[in-house]
Amino acid sequence: MTAHLIAFYLFAITVVAAGLFTVIARNPVHSVLWLILAFLSSAGLFVLLGAEFVAMLLVIVYVGAVAVLFLFVVMMLDVDFAQLRGEMARYVPVALLIGVILLMQLGIVFGVWQVSPLADELRQADPAVYANAFNTQIIGQLVYDDYILLFQLAGLILLVAMIGAIVLTLRHRADVKRQNVVAQMMRDPAQALQMRDVKPGQGL
Repeated sequence: MTAHLIAFYLFAITVVAAGLFTVIARNPVHSVLWLILAFLSSAGLFVLLGAEFVAMLLVIVYVGAVAVLFLFVVMMLDVDFAQLRGEMARYVPVALLIGVILLMQLGIVFGVWQVSPLADELRQADPAVYANAFNTQIIGQLVYDDYILLFQLAGLILLVAMIGAIVLTLRHRADVKRQNVVAQMMRDPAQALQMRDVKPGQGL
């Protein structure tokens, strides 16, 4: 067994274990820490695949920004996680049903999956095409040229997900004074200003 294979199994087992503990950990801070470990192990797998640029992006963006942001938000917000778990317990049967359906769909997909006869030829042709190209150049060629439509579609899906999250969490409070930009722009200066003749020694 080579060192490359040992490193692969080590990172793979760590990713699976960290992902499992991220879900089942009772403390949300521990869940974020397990998530960071999963990100770091995934970066190690990308390094083994020769995608060092993607590995560094995973560490810098997800570990250095997203995961740390999650950690600060979880630690700073005073959230009653016991109450949240109690509310989540009501949806456990529905979640189990959805999980079983997803597993059945994955089983169907893997049951009919076959290796294309052109896979070996395409796998051997790629190094010849990108023989003298850098890692970032190859990624740019694939993402922004060969799969530009899929890349734009993924961006639209993320945009819809962001808008959906904003709509679901947006709450209008009546006791909060909000700014009305249109009313401010359309106001009459003659009515907005009031001149007063303040006498010496007197207040308003």
